[in-house]
Amino acid sequence: MAAIRQSQMINILLDAIQASGGSAIFLGGNSKPYKFIIQFQNNRFELWVYIWTVTHGGGQRSSREFRIQMTSVDSPLATNPNGYTVLMGYSPELSVFAGFSLEKHKTFTAGSPSIQINLNALDTGLQNGFGFSTKDNSEIAIGIRPDLFIQYCLNAKALHETGNIEILPILVNSIENNTNEEISTEIEKEIEALPLERKLIVQKVQKLSRESKFRKIVISAYDNRCAISRMQLKLLDAAHILPVASNISTDHVTNGLALNPTLHRAYDNSLIYIDENFEMQINPNRRQELYYINQLDGIDYLEQFVGRVIYLPQDKNQRPNINNIIQANIYRNIPKK
Repeated sequence: MAAIRQSQMINILLDAIQASGGSAIFLGGNSKPYKFIIQFQNNRFELWVYIWTVTHGGGQRSSREFRIQMTSVDSPLATNPNGYTVLMGYSPELSVFAGFSLEKHKTFTAGSPSIQINLNALDTGLQNGFGFSTKDNSEIAIGIRPDLFIQYCLNAKALHETGNIEILPILVNSIENNTNEEISTEIEKEIEALPLERKLIVQKVQKLSRESKFRKIVISAYDNRCAISRMQLKLLDAAHILPVASNISTDHVTNGLALNPTLHRAYDNSLIYIDENFEMQINPNRRQELYYINQLDGIDYLEQFVGRVIYLPQDKNQRPNINNIIQANIYRNIPKK
């Protein structure tokens, strides 16, 4: 397979950054690492990416062995003193990333060293968000779905630590079965028995995978369209109707709304809410608070949607659960009409 051109690879990375909930500026340059300034949630950081096309291992190697070849770079690899650096591959056939240990491969002998990853890890990554494989029982390679790109970059160092090989079976089971309550309960018992550092890693990956699945299923249910504004433009979040902080929230699609970022923040801050008729309303208490501090400019953007029935999924089984809406409005102290 021909190597992906630089311009294509940069666009692939920018798309993945957006798909995983961030925005980015490419800092230019014609050589690796590719450098970006990323805005993610409330954080801004610099990311350096060493990345090559994932190809088959070649020769007589197993049909399931794939690799990257580290061409056009010198040893040791330069690392970002002000942020994150990752070592990755990208499979254009599967539209999935491969992640490798920078610590193990930043120093190498002359030539074009290759790093392997099993196809199972790429396939599992595409299915579950993350997929893991080991090489010679000393290295962890990871398949990463694009919508978890930033989350991987922020946690890459911990995920690739050799000591984590012993917890891979639990890690894999926790990702694959995190929607099966019976199996999840058994896995949680295993996780609780782990040393604290390992337990935190498993819980982190579990959380990232669960959030990714929730986002995909909610946005798909709403036809990639904001439930309130009908906006698409690949500018959507998956909002929990009943907030995670309530401790009775779920990641079921019926507890989700697809919202553009502005409306998502307005919803999470209780400025707007959805009533039992599926209509968007403005919280009069929050509106009054903003009026008193002279920060009501822009309210007309929200007012245009007041009293309008939100855009609902075509599948009635995926529509918001009325009880979730009622409980969410109680939790957020929405006054009754």
